[in-house]
Amino acid sequence: MTGFEPILPVVVIDDARDAEALGRALLAGGIHQAEITLRTPAALSALRALAGMPGLRVGVGTVLEPEQAEAAIDAGATFVVSPGLSESVLAVCERRGVQAVPGAVTATEVMRARSLGLRTLKFFPAESSGGPAALSALSSVFPDLAFVPTGGIDASRAADYLALPSVIAVGGSWMVPRAAIAAGDFTGVEALCRTAVEAAR
Repeated sequence: MTGFEPILPVVVIDDARDAEALGRALLAGGIHQAEITLRTPAALSALRALAGMPGLRVGVGTVLEPEQAEAAIDAGATFVVSPGLSESVLAVCERRGVQAVPGAVTATEVMRARSLGLRTLKFFPAESSGGPAALSALSSVFPDLAFVPTGGIDASRAADYLALPSVIAVGGSWMVPRAAIAAGDFTGVEALCRTAVEAAR
């Protein structure tokens, strides 16, 4: 069970006070999940605020160290996304009962993750690693795996990934622009989310 919807917003948030308004915009736009990246000091506080919102499944991204995974899970993260595979991060997720989604972009990386029992992987960085064509070729030899491509994907490219049977969600920030969040333009964020959801149908 993956638990993912087709559109996964990858959020960079600079002020935790914007979290609730962002959550309302996501839900109003038809999105019920978000990945809060650990790229700003506000990330964990924002994650905690969003995790308390009914109907919103919140995870954490850019997790590099086990301590980050622990802190994010304590803050309410229900899935942990990493740019690559860290066995120490994976161990935390297994112990805490939280889904780990590590990044893999080569056959060797995918095989390593698969040997550890993982069946949902992040294909990252997607666009610079060959895009849908590369992921299609990779998926053809790993039919039991599901992928969440992220990295350089925008509205014009999302459908190309979602057309692949192995892709369960596409991650990106085009529907949650960092500048729009910082400017408080949540009406604009809601509209972008709604458009992304409609395009994914």
